[in-house]
Amino acid sequence: MRRLRTVALAAITLIFLLAWAFPIFWSVLNSFKSETDVLAYPPKLIFEPTLKAYREVLWGSQSILPNLWSSVVISVGTTVITMILAVPAAYALARLRLPGKRFSGFYILATQMLPPVGIIIPYFIVLRGIGWIDSYQGIILIYLSFSLPFAIWLMVSYFEDIPLEMEEAAAVDGASRLVTLWRIIIPQAKGGIAVTVVFVFLNAWNEFLFAVVLSGNTVRPVTIAMFNFVSVEQTLWAQLAAVSVIAMLPVVILGVAAQSQIVKGLTVGAVKGGGRR
Repeated sequence: MRRLRTVALAAITLIFLLAWAFPIFWSVLNSFKSETDVLAYPPKLIFEPTLKAYREVLWGSQSILPNLWSSVVISVGTTVITMILAVPAAYALARLRLPGKRFSGFYILATQMLPPVGIIIPYFIVLRGIGWIDSYQGIILIYLSFSLPFAIWLMVSYFEDIPLEMEEAAAVDGASRLVTLWRIIIPQAKGGIAVTVVFVFLNAWNEFLFAVVLSGNTVRPVTIAMFNFVSVEQTLWAQLAAVSVIAMLPVVILGVAAQSQIVKGLTVGAVKGGGRR
């Protein structure tokens, strides 16, 4: 019976893994096909590979290279500013006795409950009023409004798991709060910080709703540029698949580069919540 349960569990895990991996596999496969092979019925698993779709989307008339640059600037800018602000804020909520600390923790969580479609019009009106529509600073500012609360809420639990005795020992040696944070706390919370960086970057890279409303011809992320290959007359499936594969690569590279820290961070424990003490 034990062996049967093991086999059943392995089979169920394999089914879920295939269901998750198949869309990615199919996109990669279609990106190396010609448009004729993509539309063939029944679908072709054996075909002559071609890089035509990649050449078209990278160096053709509808090149996505400017859009990739826009996505890189927005995602990296959002991630860097978020982490600069979120690390000290999360540390303060985890360690300091602040007035209204419990309410602040609840407010940070409550901001994640707002439906994006309900706040996008006020965001648009504000950015239009200050002339930041279709600009990097405007989009990054809006992304910060939901990435910063998420990052703070996620990192509070990692800071709370660090023994307080380490900070007390540093204080005895004469270290200030900032020195303790930089030399003691951050190295101990590298796993949690890596997890937060990946999630913030991923959310900024894949965001669509705010980008489609607030961007334009100057700043146009790759998630919006994908629609260049979809029209009323036809959909260029091979090129669309090639764009999707290219758009996945930065996130995959970031995940692989931070893999060891991510695993360490995910095993620290469940998120406990900000400002609970």
